[in-house]
Amino acid sequence: MEVGLSMVPRVDAFLLGAPKSGTTWLAEALTQHPGICVSEPKEPNMVATHKGTFPRDDSKPDWSAYSTCFATDGVRIDCSVHALACPLAPHRVAENWPAARFVICLREPVSRTISHWNMILDTGEDVENGSDWSDFAQAWSDPRLHCDTLYGAAISRWLEYFERDSFLLIQANRMRREPELVLAEVCSHLKLAAHTFDLDSVHNANVAADRRSITIFGRIFRFTASLLPGFIKKPIVMRLQGRGVNVYKMPVLSREAPAKREIDDAQRGLLVEEVNADINLLEDLTGFNVDHWRIHS
Repeated sequence: MEVGLSMVPRVDAFLLGAPKSGTTWLAEALTQHPGICVSEPKEPNMVATHKGTFPRDDSKPDWSAYSTCFATDGVRIDCSVHALACPLAPHRVAENWPAARFVICLREPVSRTISHWNMILDTGEDVENGSDWSDFAQAWSDPRLHCDTLYGAAISRWLEYFERDSFLLIQANRMRREPELVLAEVCSHLKLAAHTFDLDSVHNANVAADRRSITIFGRIFRFTASLLPGFIKKPIVMRLQGRGVNVYKMPVLSREAPAKREIDDAQRGLLVEEVNADINLLEDLTGFNVDHWRIHS
């Protein structure tokens, strides 16, 4: 247990995955369950050194700040998806919450990688963080992109600390095809009573069609909003989220997203060896059958 034991909040479960794998939809749906407390913000990014696609920080968590991310008792779920690929996170979670349970959303790796790459270029995060991902080959060579695609390697680190039955693995496309069944499985895995979810009120957030790069006015607005005290900002944010409103998508604050970029066969070939080997590892470790994900050159 880390120093500052009395300040470490109770956390019961973690929703993990990778960007563009459906975790935002699942987290929003789970907020409807009266027995679940989903972290607010969705991704506190406290436990892992991975604070998003680009930022890395290996300093110890601010347990006091982390405690404020859980407003109710229920089953507390941290939805910091980037923790899956973080090398330090499994040890840190095991040290503080050895009985934790995990829900991991996995998407077919090639489409996930392309979608993630598009998201970064649309938002300009690569440039903001001193990188250039405009060329796919260069982007794929950056560990900060492909670490999120290599699920087997990531899960192997978690299995050093937790038993296989602590993990529920979900293919992302199932959330679109059979959402009720997926949510029932999640409730069962978390040892919770079944719940009737209002799926019509769950917004398909963070989709490419809605993605707009922020303007200078948006940056000013975002900075100004960051200065507001949490007790003022939180009720406003929650109300807007409940209505599926993202103010940063407003025309003045953002620009229309460009058309989706695709990759050609040569670029796809860059992934073949590494991704296929990782799929083999994933299946060997977990028994999770994703043979249809293999890339055929």
